[in-house]
Amino acid sequence: MPKPEYEFTPTSSVEFAPCNPHIEGLSEAILARNTADDSVTRILRFEPGTDTTPNGALRHDFWEEVFIFEGSFVDQRLGQTFRAGDWATRPPGMEHGPWISAEGAKMFEVRYYQRKGE
Repeated sequence: MPKPEYEFTPTSSVEFAPCNPHIEGLSEAILARNTADDSVTRILRFEPGTDTTPNGALRHDFWEEVFIFEGSFVDQRLGQTFRAGDWATRPPGMEHGPWISAEGAKMFEVRYYQRKGE
């Protein structure tokens, strides 16, 4: 089923839930999901002190576009700090993370799959 149709809705109406796999202090609010291909629009929240190092660097089979709109985190692999206003576009297979967020952060994220032949 494609993502549902919503008119403007306050993000506060969507509850945060722990991410899978679980990382202490990391949670997500799913704004929309396409159950046919699992493409997702979400807000990812890092509580102050969140450390994703135990899960290591990530790679996945979908496109990911992210925009940090609050706070900051340090990319442990790159040794760089990324802050509100920074964004990334990651193709399938691109290595990224892990991160530590001393102050906490929130990101808007869209995940989607490329159709065969595109």
